[in-house]
Amino acid sequence: MYPKPISRQPHRLALPAKALCAQGFSLVAAIFLLVILSALGTFMLSLSTMEQANSTQDLFGSKAYQAAKAGIEWGTYQIMYPENTNPASGSFTTQYACPATPANITTLAGGLNKFTVKVQCQSTSLPEGGNLITVYQITSTATFGTAPAVNSVERQIAATVNTCRKVANGASC
Repeated sequence: MYPKPISRQPHRLALPAKALCAQGFSLVAAIFLLVILSALGTFMLSLSTMEQANSTQDLFGSKAYQAAKAGIEWGTYQIMYPENTNPASGSFTTQYACPATPANITTLAGGLNKFTVKVQCQSTSLPEGGNLITVYQITSTATFGTAPAVNSVERQIAATVNTCRKVANGASC
């Protein structure tokens, strides 16, 4: 007769009752830890996505401001060019007359080429001390996208430019 083989598995009956109750606790703790870590990861991902969107909006806002500023500079040039090109011979150029409809600037280059810029102008002429002072109010509006889309942005800048002539369409003061 052969001897009976020795079993290498521990007998459950040999463990104390307290140890038998604690065996499932580590599984519950591991599941709880996984749930907490998953929730934390989801929160960090949503926070990162929100920060990325805010950063993009800030960039588009800065570009819209620069595009609107370019519109103001364009409008100022339109007003001041006749003022600065009066020939010394006495033959004077016509003062700038604001158009009835806003001008659309479509020639912006680089990062501003996707912006729509509208420049509006209003003028008022007043006599002062024998001179004619013309006050131009320029408003430039730069837009990207269409509201209320998340990626739309709009900036508006206003500027005032004054010119002085001896008489309408005459020599500069």
